[in-house]
Amino acid sequence: MIRVDIKPMTTNRAFKGQRYKTDEYKAFERSLLFLLPKITLPEAPYDLIYEFGYSNPANDIDNAIKQTTDVLQKKYAFNDKEIYRMVVEKVIVPKGKEYIKFEIKTLTKKAQ
Repeated sequence: MIRVDIKPMTTNRAFKGQRYKTDEYKAFERSLLFLLPKITLPEAPYDLIYEFGYSNPANDIDNAIKQTTDVLQKKYAFNDKEIYRMVVEKVIVPKGKEYIKFEIKTLTKKAQ
């Protein structure tokens, strides 16, 4: 799995009103694009595995999925419609130790 040491962006902080990106989301997007390593994607369809390290136990497990997936598809030039399976795990970590881990694999025929 790939680990990126950045606090996951929640939907509430990502948009203002009518789905305009907040300055905080724009900064998150720039930072994550910079931190993501260069990888070669496997063949679609995809199986996307996430682990989000949250410092706040009140964060919903799915709060960071949309923003993170949007940045991944921007960085790695794929369409999220090619994701057919997603596994998400929430881990509570000390404040300042937040992170995002992900793995993009080819979905096996058995899982399709």
